[in-house]
Amino acid sequence: MLLKDKSAIVTGGSLGIGAAIARKFGSLGANVAINYRKHDTEAKAIVAELEKLGAKGLAVKADVSSFDDAQTMAEKAREYFGGLDILVCNAGINWDGVIWKMTEEQWDKVIEVNLKGYFNYARACVPFFREQQYGKIINVTSINGLRGKFGQANYTASKGGIIALTKTLARELGNKNINVNAVAPGLIETDMVAAMDEDAKERSRKEIVMGRLGQPDEVADVVAFFASDLSRHVTGQVLNVDGGQLIA
Repeated sequence: MLLKDKSAIVTGGSLGIGAAIARKFGSLGANVAINYRKHDTEAKAIVAELEKLGAKGLAVKADVSSFDDAQTMAEKAREYFGGLDILVCNAGINWDGVIWKMTEEQWDKVIEVNLKGYFNYARACVPFFREQQYGKIINVTSINGLRGKFGQANYTASKGGIIALTKTLARELGNKNINVNAVAPGLIETDMVAAMDEDAKERSRKEIVMGRLGQPDEVADVVAFFASDLSRHVTGQVLNVDGGQLIA
């Protein structure tokens, strides 16, 4: 199997794209730790699915915006699995508003989760990866981090920051055999997208040249490629998984 005997952390792994990534990894032979804050039932269900696949699963209550929680989770996962090879930073939120109405709280909360959270987990896992001179980091960003989006100054700034962080970490870690890449989904059928205004959703759908919303599994397939040794000479890249939405 493609990820046999590998161990991974997937942040935001109880729902949506993160849950699809966790399942995909488990089906490919990897052990997976996921974090949760509120969705403990869903997180436990993902662990049960992983165990049915013959993989080990671990659910850890951890706030991605907390530096200490990230350190604790990384240490728990490494101890529980006997090692750590892959980090997928996926957890994210949106809290939209035009810039002349956006509050400081809106800005700070989105940046803390979507950008600082990625720093927290990279900082927690990179020392392990450097020590063993092997690791895979995959950051889930968004095509809106590449193009900007009306009413999403905080979200797009965080997603653009993730892209810059990805390229910087690729430069810093490449000589230790650590690959760092990003996946940029377009409109994917998740709970976050389901909560969108219908008019906004329809406008976005019309941008997709393939004529349909993406599925979480389609993002997970690309993340699995970056997590595997098939991507051993690929680093610092951003791959759009958007059905051609960004080129439309």
